Amino acid sequence: MLSQRWRPVVFSAIAVCGIWLVAWAGISIARNAKMTAEKVRAYAESVDLRKLSGAARAKAIQELEDKLNALSLEERRKARGDRLAWSWFNEMTEDEKAAFIEATMPTGFKQMLTSFEQLPEEKRRKSIDDALRRLKEARDQGAGGPGAGGQGGTNGPPVLSAELQAKVRTIGLKAFYSQSSAQTKAELAPVLEELQRVMESGRPFRGR
Repeated sequence: MLSQRWRPVVFSAIAVCGIWLVAWAGISIARNAKMTAEKVRAYAESVDLRKLSGAARAKAIQELEDKLNALSLEERRKARGDRLAWSWFNEMTEDEKAAFIEATMPTGFKQMLTSFEQLPEEKRRKSIDDALRRLKEARDQGAGGPGAGGQGGTNGPPVLSAELQAKVRTIGLKAFYSQSSAQTKAELAPVLEELQRVMESGRPFRGR
């Protein structure tokens, strides 16, 4: 039997252990629940979209969209860089591609395009250059350094061609995006995500 003197000490120790166990369990649950690029990869590789049709196909695409949208900014960039959804995208119909692109673009990107178009031409050009530079740096880092794999590795994010860059600057990003095919929008998606980060940093609005 515990003496009256030691009973509070023992109870306190048990309470502390219980708190640590609850905290450890919470951390483990949160870690397992967190969506990662690796989990997206595992899902994408576990399902053959070509064998699905109807409701099952729509549900599978919706699940992939949900997983991509649940990624953090860095994990999303990693998933884009690894082109995890590219094999699925190539198997989609044009309508599915268009819906997929719209569903997986970052929240607020359309508002970002409107704000971008209101910037002076020089700031728009600088913002696009910054986005392309950041995208290239992320690609090179993921490929093991600049020059690795020729173009940032075979799994690197798609490079925005000089032709597309010229069209974006000539036509205007918002107008060009609205007129583009789903395939072109897919090529623009990584650039738009980086451009949104540039815009959210506030740099393009300084000195206006």
